[in-house]
Amino acid sequence: MNVEAVLQELLDKQAIQELIARYSRTLDWVDDAGQAGCYWPDAAIDYGFFKGTAADFVPVVMAVERSTGRRWHLLSSLAVKLTSATTAEGECYGIALGFRREDESEPYKGNMYGGRYLDQYEKRDGEWRISSRRYIMDWTMAMPDQPDASPNAEFPLPMLDLCESGHPDYRAM
Repeated sequence: MNVEAVLQELLDKQAIQELIARYSRTLDWVDDAGQAGCYWPDAAIDYGFFKGTAADFVPVVMAVERSTGRRWHLLSSLAVKLTSATTAEGECYGIALGFRREDESEPYKGNMYGGRYLDQYEKRDGEWRISSRRYIMDWTMAMPDQPDASPNAEFPLPMLDLCESGHPDYRAM
C-alpha cells in the first residue's frame, strides 16, 4: 500500500470511530437529529424488538430513551474492516444502563445491559454512517435503586435527570 492509501484507511477508520462515539452521546443527551445522523435513513436495523429501517427506528429508540430519566451507553473494542473505498463492517461491545421511576417520590430503578453491535457502514458523499445494524444482547442485570438528583452531602457531584433534548451542558460534536 502507498502512503496515500494507508492515510485514507486511517482517516476512514477514525471517522467510523467518531460515528460510534456520536451514536452513544446522542442517545444519552436525547439528541434526535444527532441520532438520526448516525444512520442512513434506509439502513436495515434489527434490535429484536424492532426490525425495519433507521428512519422508522430512530423515533422508536428515542421514545425509549425519553422514558428513562437517566441513561448511559458505552461502546468499545471497535473492530473495523474496510471492505471497499465506501463500505466497511464492524463489531463492538456495548454496555448500557437505563433508570426510570414511575413518580417523583420513588427512587430510580434500572438495569444494565451488555451486548454487541454487528454493523455495516457506508460512505456516501464523503460521510460514513451505519447502513445496517444487528444488536445482540448477551446479558442483563438489575441495578441498585438510585436516588433523585438532590445533592449528596457526602459525595456532592451533579446528577442528570434528562428526559428531553436541549440540556444546556450538551455540546453537539
